[in-house]
Amino acid sequence: MRAIATVPAHVPFLDTCATRWLTLVDRAGGVIVVPGRRAARGLMEAFLRRLDGEAALLPRIVSVGDLDDDEIALGGDAELALPPAVTPARRLSVLAAMVLRAGDAFGTTPSIDQAWPLARALADLMDEAERSGCDLASRLPDAAEPRFAAHWHQTLQFLEIVTAAWPAWLAEAGVMNPVARQVALVKAQADMWRTAPVDAPPIWAIGFSEGMASVAGLLDAVSRRPNGCVVLPGVDLALAETLWGTLPESHPQAGLARLLGDLDCSRAELEIWGDDGPGPRADRVAFVSTALLPPGGLPVWGQDRAPFALDGVWDLPAPDQQHEAVAIALILRDAVEQHGRSAALVTPDRQLARRVATELRRFGVLADDSAGEALSSTPPAVFLRLLAAAVADELSPVSLLSLLKHPLAAAGLAPGDARASARLLERRLLRGPAPPPGIAGLRARLTQQAEDARLDARSMRHVLPEDTGAIADAPDAPESIAPFLDRLEDALAPILRRTWGPLPDLLAALVEAAENLAQTDEVPGAARLWAGEDGHALSTLLADLLDSTDVLPEQPSARLESFLLATMAGQMVRGALRPAGRDEIAQARHPRVFIWGVLEARLQAADLIVLGGLNEGIWPPSPDPGPWLSRPMRTRVGLPSPERAIGAAAHDFAGLLLAAPTVVLSRAGRLDGAPAVPARWLVRFGALLGGRGQRLPRHPALDWMPRLDQPDGPARAVAAPRPTPPVALRPRQLSVTEIETWLRDPYAIYAKHILRLRKLSPLEEDADHADYGTIVHRGLDLFLAWNASNWPKDVESALASCLMQALEQARLRPALAAWWRPRLLRIAAFVAERETLRRAESGAPERIVAEVPGLAVLKSAPGGPFRLTARADRIELYAAEIAAVIDYKTGQLPRKKDVKDGWSPQLVLEAAMLSFGGFGALPAARATLLEYWRLTGDRDRGETLPFGADDDIDEMIVEVWERLLALIAAYDVPAQPYLSHPSPKRGPAYADYAELARYAEWSAARDEEWSDA
Repeated sequence: MRAIATVPAHVPFLDTCATRWLTLVDRAGGVIVVPGRRAARGLMEAFLRRLDGEAALLPRIVSVGDLDDDEIALGGDAELALPPAVTPARRLSVLAAMVLRAGDAFGTTPSIDQAWPLARALADLMDEAERSGCDLASRLPDAAEPRFAAHWHQTLQFLEIVTAAWPAWLAEAGVMNPVARQVALVKAQADMWRTAPVDAPPIWAIGFSEGMASVAGLLDAVSRRPNGCVVLPGVDLALAETLWGTLPESHPQAGLARLLGDLDCSRAELEIWGDDGPGPRADRVAFVSTALLPPGGLPVWGQDRAPFALDGVWDLPAPDQQHEAVAIALILRDAVEQHGRSAALVTPDRQLARRVATELRRFGVLADDSAGEALSSTPPAVFLRLLAAAVADELSPVSLLSLLKHPLAAAGLAPGDARASARLLERRLLRGPAPPPGIAGLRARLTQQAEDARLDARSMRHVLPEDTGAIADAPDAPESIAPFLDRLEDALAPILRRTWGPLPDLLAALVEAAENLAQTDEVPGAARLWAGEDGHALSTLLADLLDSTDVLPEQPSARLESFLLATMAGQMVRGALRPAGRDEIAQARHPRVFIWGVLEARLQAADLIVLGGLNEGIWPPSPDPGPWLSRPMRTRVGLPSPERAIGAAAHDFAGLLLAAPTVVLSRAGRLDGAPAVPARWLVRFGALLGGRGQRLPRHPALDWMPRLDQPDGPARAVAAPRPTPPVALRPRQLSVTEIETWLRDPYAIYAKHILRLRKLSPLEEDADHADYGTIVHRGLDLFLAWNASNWPKDVESALASCLMQALEQARLRPALAAWWRPRLLRIAAFVAERETLRRAESGAPERIVAEVPGLAVLKSAPGGPFRLTARADRIELYAAEIAAVIDYKTGQLPRKKDVKDGWSPQLVLEAAMLSFGGFGALPAARATLLEYWRLTGDRDRGETLPFGADDDIDEMIVEVWERLLALIAAYDVPAQPYLSHPSPKRGPAYADYAELARYAEWSAARDEEWSDA
């Protein structure tokens, strides 16, 4: 007689089994086999709860593994006769090498980072076949019928890797596939238990809802022992027998039906454990069973209209993923406010789990996340990946800063000093257009900056040595940039020297460079990099790769980052908290708040369970036949249907719905911005309840959320800033271009010259914005420097030569230089035409100067002398102290009305300074022509905006100068505020300080009292 029992779905499974063991087994010893390690821990906790401090010798609890486990060891002599299992890294390395050799079967050879996932997919196919008892070698060649598409036959040819090449390699190496060895071990253990003495210790197998064929054999052996017992979770005994025999693969009871069939056991033979009769959760069982009936049983829905008792079941229809996460966090926090109450989130959606864990941190709750953290996201793995990415990108600004700002980066300095040096490097060399590649490129940028600074200082020697309002980047770093670059070069030398080579050599060089870079002034890099669970897991993976990847062909170092990401895919680490505060954080883990994956939640229970991510494609997952075989081909081979995964997910869902007094069913209305489809089970619930005039109550957590982050009353716009710093702190020197800013956005002057704030240039700035104008100005300056006193006959050729030289000096990437070259040539043609026309109309000037600095001191200002500086693009001097002032623009020209009205006063102020000798060695001269040249190089080549005799330049100069004096006097009054955009219609074209002034927040509610000031 066999002992096979079931525990009703609404009864705590593990507690019931622990109680039965302690009641029925009257001697020490024995073995209990469970599906997975999490179930083993849960059963141990159930025993401890049941004993409540009493001393007892517990049975040996052994995990047989589940569909996601790679190996199992149940003990016994049978294990010694089996060859060892091939290590995962060696298996994937050899398979990846085979994929690379056979890659031309698809017309292209994959890269190593593409071959590794393909190797993993081949390994998964073999594992699935071995679990199912399917012989791929004999059945796979005939899987595709002649009528199938040609690419399926091509795929089968490629799959000769698993039917011929791989088995040959296994035989030669004397090893086994891990799952094949697992199956053999389970079969050997079953044989051993079948022949074990009658008086051997008792053996139970509990918690299996489905399993591979070998597991069914093991359960059969256990059930036939005199002191053996198999306990199944939640067999539906009320389901009609006609439906039981024809359950679809997607039904939650399908796995149990297959398992009972394998055991040759009917439901009538099952003993029922722990059924306490009717109760709140017992009533819930009938609802779940009815709602999830297979299609043949749906007529029952219309036969009984009695309402269901669903106390404790809540609906949580969140609008999106973030709302779902916040609502779940609030529910969990609310649950544990009650003494002794436990709460758990169960979801297969790792993104949702991370969001909820983050939201719980807001309340000081650190949840126990059983799924752990992806290895690729742990700090040491990210550090290694960033290093590999920086090498692949030749130390581009974004990749280099990402590496240097990682907490593990130190380069032999104290971590804080390393951060300060990295910030200095960022401000000085990495902001703006990207420097040339590598350490050499950074040094070249440093040298160029020093040369530019020297030239600027020489050109401004005639200006009085006054404070210009500039400020140092930040507090000094512990060392200057050059020594820090030396440190970086020394640390990264092992990997920078290797651009190509065997993967073990590249990985070893990467590890050496990572340890060098992680070293501080007190702690070796290895001690920092490999500390903790995450460091240990990463070092184990790298050690396996170093030992196993010698079979792969040589690779470029640029492939390392993607290769590492491929090898870490799917690997999780529990307890991956870094040493900084690790013990304190571990102690702070809340003992009653859990986040479980679906596998980890099997057979578990809590006082409140939230089932999160109930959307199609997440829970249940989308059925996936895999990359190698179509559905008909899988059937011909004998592999299980992809719908089995949906059946397993349905069983987990149904079991968890009954595992707690309070259950919340949560879903998001939108996923990544797109409408989401609710899980099919929720749709069924709604249809069944709707037919009876019922609906699941909406959880109030969705109403708690607005009170968490939104104000109680109506939102009030922040007041516009009105800073009034002391007059002594206000700037006493501005440039002519800053006068326009002062008029249009005084707050920008306050932020720049009083707060001493500067907007940083973006990393890897698009050279269109940063370099184009510089190149045009430099080319025209070169032309005038060489030709102003000896005007060339071929102006266009001379201009083109100078612009091309400026382009070459900019050291742009070849593609961008090729894009700009024709534009610069069109600018040369436009300027040559303009020069020729002007000389024909006005004659040749006596003198032309370019990039000439100027200074005017206004000594009568109320707050003391005020200095006005300028750097004129071009000044032409003619006879009789007549001059022309020209400014080059590569962007938009100012409006003529704005120039005349004084809102764009640059050229007019330069003309005023020239009139009283404000440009150094140039004599005072009267400007009779002011002209803007817009040099775009596009189809129109350029345009001009002239101001001549018809515009009364003298009157413009007087008006603009008087306005400047009035402006200076106004801001010498202590009560005068530096307003942001005082006149909306006259705002600046580019507002660098608008975010600092929070302009977007208050501009819509601007106070009319000063809005038109």
